[in-house]
Amino acid sequence: MTLPSHFGFSQASLQDYTDCPRRFQLRYALGVQWPAAREAGDEPGTEWERRAQDGAAFHHLVHQHAIGIPTKVLSATVQGRPDLARWWHTYLSSPPQNLPAMRRSEVYLSASISDSRLTARYDLVAIEPGQRAVIVDWKTSHKLPRRAWLEKRWQTLVYRYVLVEAGNQLQKGSPFAPAQVDLVYWFANYPGQVAHFPYDAEQHGAARETLVSTIAEILGKEDEAWSLTEDLQICRYCVYRTLCGREKAVEAETGFETDAEEDPFDFELDLQQIAEVEF
Repeated sequence: MTLPSHFGFSQASLQDYTDCPRRFQLRYALGVQWPAAREAGDEPGTEWERRAQDGAAFHHLVHQHAIGIPTKVLSATVQGRPDLARWWHTYLSSPPQNLPAMRRSEVYLSASISDSRLTARYDLVAIEPGQRAVIVDWKTSHKLPRRAWLEKRWQTLVYRYVLVEAGNQLQKGSPFAPAQVDLVYWFANYPGQVAHFPYDAEQHGAARETLVSTIAEILGKEDEAWSLTEDLQICRYCVYRTLCGREKAVEAETGFETDAEEDPFDFELDLQQIAEVEF
C-alpha cells in the first residue's frame, strides 16, 4: 500500500488503525471526506459539536496563556460558556505541579522510523535543560479514563518516543535520555487526579519494536478494502459509519453506555481551526 508522499504517522493515525483498519484506509490512504454526524441522530450544532468546540477553545486558551497573553484578557472570553469557563478557572487554580520553568506550548516534533516519518504535537513540554522534560496533555473528556487504558493508547507511546528521538531540537542539540522524560495527563474535570507516565530505556526499546512492526504491517497491506472493527461503539462516533453501512447496526444497539475509556469527546484537536482571541 502506498500512502501520500506528505504522510507522517502520528498517535492519531496509529490509533485509527488499531481501532479500525478500514477507517485508517479511508482517512489516510484514500483521503475520503465523509461528513457523517458524530453520533446516531446528531445534527450540526448539537451537544457533540458544542463540547468539541469548547474542548478546542480550552486548548487554545491555555496555549495563549502559556505564550504570555494576560489572564484577565483570556478570562473575559469564556463568558456564556459554562464548561469552558469551569475548565479555564480550574486550570488557573489547579494546574499541574512541579513543572520545570522553561515551557514550550504547541510543540511539533518529527522523527524518522522505518523509512517513515513519525510526528507528535504536544500541548506543552516543560524542560529543565539537561535534567528532565515533562510532557503535559490537557484532557477535557467528561469521564475519567482508567490508567490501564491510557497506558495502552498510542498517544502514551508515541509522545514519549518522539520526544526522546527528536527532543534535541528543544535544548540546543542535546537529546533527552528516556529516563528524563515524563508524560502527564491533566484532566480539566478531575484536576486532582493527574496521571503520570514516567519512561525508561526498556520502554523506549519496546516502543521502537512496536512502532516498526505496526508501520510494516500497515505498509504491507494490499489495496482491497481493509477489515472493519467489530466494536460498534467505535462506529457510533465515526464519520464513516454510513459509508461502511454501520449506521443501522449502531441504531440497533440498545442499552449500552459509552465507557469512561471510550469518551468520544476526547480527541486530537486542530488548533488552526480555532480563531485567535482578540484583545
